[in-house]
Amino acid sequence: MIVASDLDRTIIYSKRAMADLEEQPEGQLKLVEIKDGEQVVFMTEAALFALEMISQKSLFIPVTTRTTDQFNRLTIFKNKIEFKYAITTNGAVILEHGKPIEGWTEYVKNRLRMESALEEELLSIFQREGIRFDGIKKQAGKLFFYFILNSLPSTVELQLINDLVGKVGWRISLQGRKLYFIPLAISKGSALEYLCQTEGTKAIAGAGDSILDWDFLQKCRYRFVPNHGELAKATDTSDLIFTKSRGVCAGEEILQQVLELLPLKV
Repeated sequence: MIVASDLDRTIIYSKRAMADLEEQPEGQLKLVEIKDGEQVVFMTEAALFALEMISQKSLFIPVTTRTTDQFNRLTIFKNKIEFKYAITTNGAVILEHGKPIEGWTEYVKNRLRMESALEEELLSIFQREGIRFDGIKKQAGKLFFYFILNSLPSTVELQLINDLVGKVGWRISLQGRKLYFIPLAISKGSALEYLCQTEGTKAIAGAGDSILDWDFLQKCRYRFVPNHGELAKATDTSDLIFTKSRGVCAGEEILQQVLELLPLKV
């Protein structure tokens, strides 16, 4: 029985995310990431306990847009939470016992060559169309990129950008102040489907906040979404279970609801 969950802004929250959501969480927070000596990411104590129980009662699979190096900064997966697999880099990498599955990596690279334009081509399209991004550009290896924005594009601008990238095999996702550009060949859903087939089982529950999570949530029987997430603003929200809480408390609510599902026969 598989439980799959996105991490950032779903079950764990950075200081910036909590500030963006204007959240002042009550109760005890547990540190889950230190970056450059600074305490940066947290979850509630109750959420961490629920996640520990979930990892003992199911095959829990973290599913994240973080690169493997960024994922490895999270302390909970070193000290608290047992996991056999992790999906990182938005599905481009599957870790088994901490090591990339090489066959999957090659499969993704082959799809990229066939299905998506090069990053340089995409950037030249933006230049030709006069599209500028007010922010810092970051790379996720040689697979995709994102901007940490100082100012957010309007809904109309986002639609224009999405239409342009869609024509050359890419897509976008706005998560807080991060605007991601990801080839269609890199998919959390494809990675989760591969692991379901490998294990010969289905995913009973999944959780995610962004458009990029919809791929893998479709593979899950129960689909949990924090009410502040990008998915909550999508036009088609059927079959999604939204939280009543926002922010780090939404992460706790999701994990407690998932835990309640596990004793049931499926």
